[in-house]
Amino acid sequence: MKNKLHILFICGWYPSRVLPNNGDFIQRHANAVSKQHKVSTLHIITDKNSKKNIELVIRKKEHVHEYIAYVTQTKNPVKKAYLFLKSFIKILHKIDAFDIIHLNEIYPFGIFSVYLKWFYKKPFIISEHFTGYHHPFAKNISINRKLISKIITKNAAFICPVSEDLKNSLLNLGFKGNYKIVPNVVDTKIFYPIENTSNAFKIVHISNMINKHKNIKGILRVVKQIQDEISNLEFMMIGNNSEEYINYAKELNLDFSKIKFISQIEHYKVAKEIRTSNLFVLFSNYENLPCVILEAFSCGIPVISTNVGGIKEYFPKDFGKLISIKDEDELAKQILLFYNNFVPNKTKMHQYTIDNFSEEKITSDFEKLYLKTLNISSETN
Repeated sequence: MKNKLHILFICGWYPSRVLPNNGDFIQRHANAVSKQHKVSTLHIITDKNSKKNIELVIRKKEHVHEYIAYVTQTKNPVKKAYLFLKSFIKILHKIDAFDIIHLNEIYPFGIFSVYLKWFYKKPFIISEHFTGYHHPFAKNISINRKLISKIITKNAAFICPVSEDLKNSLLNLGFKGNYKIVPNVVDTKIFYPIENTSNAFKIVHISNMINKHKNIKGILRVVKQIQDEISNLEFMMIGNNSEEYINYAKELNLDFSKIKFISQIEHYKVAKEIRTSNLFVLFSNYENLPCVILEAFSCGIPVISTNVGGIKEYFPKDFGKLISIKDEDELAKQILLFYNNFVPNKTKMHQYTIDNFSEEKITSDFEKLYLKTLNISSETN
């Protein structure tokens, strides 16, 4: 379309100085859309180190205008709500007039979206990624949160979970609305295949390194099983606080010449590590649609993952293998099978990612929803 829209991304999660990698998948959605439209992001977060009640940081990162408010820590819920509301109003006064809201995370920031719809006639769509809506975690959601979330989803023009599996979990909670699946985005210009000339058989795992979620200790026990079977093994464990597992690795008597622990690295470095690998492993107990799996596909790297969440919806059979959760023997078996027999079709894998998850594809998907919400014809703009 000729005329650019101005989209306000209201983000419950977003990278900040408090949590530098929190919600980076939302930031990537914003970056993708910003290639075609003006995008401003609004995020508010508590900062225990803040010297002020509210500190507003405004910056332009790539094509995105970011507005982040850091709020002083308080145990008083009334004061916290007041500071968040005041921060929200303060940011709104700084942002240029916008056309539509793209809400990321239904609760609690959806309250702001409903407010803007009711009092300023600004429509909104929702993107949702939260694993907490799945069974059995959904039982921890309070009645008040459910009631407020139902109001929020009812008022949204579209609800865009990243997978059909997450959509079904939201519907099971009674969150009715107009659903349209829009998956995570991959920068296919930095995640691309290369010819691997290394003699090592390199396996990569990249995650938040939370054991309850990603089953890091289970992966390490599998490394113990296979380290003598693969003479040229190089296993990379990459993520925030990965070094916390070094002592556990020592307890397992792992061969430290074959395994490396690397802390969180920049996104372009993630791409390099995946490109130069032979296999990507994810052994999670629960997921929605992890970006790293799609990024591995984009690099032409096969994936072994547990069959959880919406992963199977975007997992062609010849791109890897899905296994049961916590099945360490099966993970070890499949790694050895891939080591001995598997040759990926890297061109096919990369093209699949371009067709389904590239910035151009995801931006087009969102743009169609923006235009439908605003009742704008793309041909006349």
